[in-house]
Amino acid sequence: MDGLSFLVLSLFIKLAAASVTCNNTFDSISATTWVNGVNPGWNLGNTLDATPTEGSWNNPPVDFSTFDDIKNSGFKGVRLPVTWADHFITGSPSWTINQTWLQRVSDVVDAVIERDLYVLVNVHHDATMWADVTAAGANYSAIEEQFYRLWYQVGETLGCKSSLLAFETINEPPASTNAQYAEINKLQGLFIQALADSGGFNSKRVVTLIGPSENADLTDQFLTIPPNITNPYAIQYHYYSPYDFIFGAWGKTIWGSDSDKQSLDSDLSIVRGNFTDVPVVIGEWSASSTFTETAARWKYFDFFIRTAAKYTTATILWDNGEDQLDRAAHKWRDPTVIDILMSAFAGVNNTLADSTEDANAPTQETSAYIFHKAGTNVTDVTLPYIFNGNTLKSISSPSGPLGEGTDYSVDGANITYHASFLSKYLSPSAASGLLVNLTLDFSQGAPLNAAVVQYDAPTLGSSSAAASSVNTGSDLTIPITWKGLEDVAAVKAETINGTYLVDTFTQYDGPLQQGRTTYSSQYNWDGSAVTITAATIQDVVTAGQTTVFTFEFYPRVPGNAVNYTLTV
Repeated sequence: MDGLSFLVLSLFIKLAAASVTCNNTFDSISATTWVNGVNPGWNLGNTLDATPTEGSWNNPPVDFSTFDDIKNSGFKGVRLPVTWADHFITGSPSWTINQTWLQRVSDVVDAVIERDLYVLVNVHHDATMWADVTAAGANYSAIEEQFYRLWYQVGETLGCKSSLLAFETINEPPASTNAQYAEINKLQGLFIQALADSGGFNSKRVVTLIGPSENADLTDQFLTIPPNITNPYAIQYHYYSPYDFIFGAWGKTIWGSDSDKQSLDSDLSIVRGNFTDVPVVIGEWSASSTFTETAARWKYFDFFIRTAAKYTTATILWDNGEDQLDRAAHKWRDPTVIDILMSAFAGVNNTLADSTEDANAPTQETSAYIFHKAGTNVTDVTLPYIFNGNTLKSISSPSGPLGEGTDYSVDGANITYHASFLSKYLSPSAASGLLVNLTLDFSQGAPLNAAVVQYDAPTLGSSSAAASSVNTGSDLTIPITWKGLEDVAAVKAETINGTYLVDTFTQYDGPLQQGRTTYSSQYNWDGSAVTITAATIQDVVTAGQTTVFTFEFYPRVPGNAVNYTLTV
């Protein structure tokens, strides 16, 4: 949109609808104050941003008690991703948003603010829908018109809210050319103009500016601050790295080496160094409690939060409703990781369960669990911990405290759980599964869990099928009888001729990653079944090769796996 057409549009808007006037007062705050205030924050993911509407993506409509859970857990703010695409009730030039939807967003914002939590509202999946500047034949003028109208209406609706509310331009807008980068920056200028035109307190409100894809590297290189900005502003980017660990890709269940830490530190350092005089917030980050290995996840959370603090960067945890908080049960799926986050944020040293960090290791060890193989005698189990200057105060079970010297002993960085104690739960023929959770308390920092688990390789309801018979465009669901943790560590897919079905580059990875596939894209699981996705079945048909899928479980040791064959 050229300057003249923008002025015409702006004049039309001002004539068509008066900007909002507020009767309340507004306590102006700096972007630094807002960023410090929201930290640490939490995302209400896959809810208001779901398409076509709230509740479409396996999460129920927002229950305001969720924000009580968030506040009681120590979070200071909430990012509210919102997708608007399916809520326009007219087209060009007015692009009117359904008033019921605007009111719903307003009510949710109020529920957050009423709890004295900071809140961030954005334009979310629209970035890859009507506002996708990379789409073939994208009409930039049309996108600009709709984008301006959207933010004008949001500004009118929310313009009188307190300064706890901030706005984010648009979520992760794709771009890969200079023209596309320039258009993202132009949209950012329209965002600022729409807020100013909409009235209320919006010209004084904190905003978070973004770069292409909200990727750290692209933000560094291509973000241009809008010349018309009067708002206090922060820079926002998102961080999901290393990709293979964060997204359960290619069998990557290990994290925590010096190289891993140096890479994360460098990434956050570069962004901070390029925006030395601007507050910075990481608006999304996570390591899912659903599909990352527990001890590695604990180490990641601890180091990530400390590194962000080191570079004065605020963090807002992504949570899609399945990763972290069980909203219906009002419980964290892994409460230990939240305790670790909060202790790290407070600058308190955490003791951490140790785990394998060598990517070339043939097996993976972890101190988050006390594993015992069914059919074997119970012996002492010695596990290493990273004490970080702390001391162990006590270990307890649901039936009471353990006795040091009788039930367990400590030798340097190692804790030994004595066979005499473990035999209360374990035996060669004991029931499989998680039998008891032990709680380890230390001189400071988060308490840890050590789960006692009897395991054996699970059994599948069937062991093979003809790929042609199951290639119906649907996922293949295979019943499973679990005999340990109900969790798939990795899945290897190897054709009968010895090649890897997908991602052949994994041949260059360590032995725990070679030939492994990616969670959600190629496989999945739940409490009753494991799943091979429809796309992966089609890969087998296309390859024309009988393929063996090896489902691997925790602990990742020889023998703790089962095979399923798709024949061609």
